[in-house]
Amino acid sequence: MKNYLNIKQELLAEYKNILDYWMKYTLDTEFEGFIGEVNHSNSQVKDSDKGVVLNSRILWTFASAYNFLKDEEYLVIAKRAYEYLIKYFWDKKYEGVYWNLTYDGQVLDGRKQIYAQGFAIYGLSEYYKATNNKEALCYSIKLFQLIENYSFDEENGGYLEALARNWEPLEDMRLSLKDDNEPKSMNTHLHIIEPYANLYKVWKDPILKRQIKGLIETFLDKIIDSKTSHFNLFFDMDWSVKSNLISYGHDIEGAWLLCEAAEVIGDEELLKRVEEIAIKMIDVTIEEGLATDGSLLYEKDLSTNKVETDRHWWVQAEAMVGFVNAWQISKNNLYLDKMVDIWNFIEEKQIDNDGGEWFLRVDNQGEPVKFDEKAGFWKCPYHNTRALMEVYNRLVN
Repeated sequence: MKNYLNIKQELLAEYKNILDYWMKYTLDTEFEGFIGEVNHSNSQVKDSDKGVVLNSRILWTFASAYNFLKDEEYLVIAKRAYEYLIKYFWDKKYEGVYWNLTYDGQVLDGRKQIYAQGFAIYGLSEYYKATNNKEALCYSIKLFQLIENYSFDEENGGYLEALARNWEPLEDMRLSLKDDNEPKSMNTHLHIIEPYANLYKVWKDPILKRQIKGLIETFLDKIIDSKTSHFNLFFDMDWSVKSNLISYGHDIEGAWLLCEAAEVIGDEELLKRVEEIAIKMIDVTIEEGLATDGSLLYEKDLSTNKVETDRHWWVQAEAMVGFVNAWQISKNNLYLDKMVDIWNFIEEKQIDNDGGEWFLRVDNQGEPVKFDEKAGFWKCPYHNTRALMEVYNRLVN
């Protein structure tokens, strides 16, 4: 077992490898921006749709890379992502960002998925931090205002999943086909609090601060199951639970993101509450979700007790941060040991050491699922680069 103090350079090297991969394989030299999909063999799928979530995550990834390492080549890629986002994804009639485009930049689905508006804030606010580009900050603030004006539920609290292009109500609000068609979800709320916290780092607005605090309290009072310390996933308007799944990856991701949000707004009392529940969430994840090889399983269906055992790249990445965050809170080295275990698994099984990047999934025997894409609508560089950067920065020198 390697000592955790000796892996920082490994983390940094892999961080740079991932960035190199995206610069090498994903640029769309014909239609601007980035290709919508790169297959398992690293070939571009030329007619693939372009999603705003992927574009926004690329923007965040390379802006944060510049902020971290001050390498100008990363800023060039961030600028490319920013310019494409504003030129093609921004709705000039109704404002906000479209859900997805055709390969050549035509609007395919103009719906206003709130999850996507949030990721645009995440990327734009990070780009502003990197460049001091006031236009990027203005777009971030506009998106925050749009979410608050159209998605916030004044009566029950929380945010609606999606609206039509013109911000009118939408019958099918699902983020993806595997999701339930319910008006509120844990996932969307998690990825609103994430960009709101990032925006607050560069824009100390009192209304934004109030909404971040309200979001944290919504997680504590409505979304986290007080009996199991898991997230409930889907809800009716009045917060009646409408799901029967445990998502181990979201539990461990949320545990550290909620701590970050409370810390960003400087609310010590709230941070203490969040840290207490974060440790409970991490402990139950260790007990229920960790495999014997040190990796983290995907999810469990409580109605059948069936566990999906594929190891998804983003789940392993977020687990690294969740464990290190738990160590910082508790000073218990057990959590560092769990982080090292998961990093060992990633090195041995999740990273494609021949082709680059991480496999989207490996199966229960540690074999990659070969029809999965390397880059795509959901397969992005933000989970793993963020995890590597966060763990690198959080480990003592």
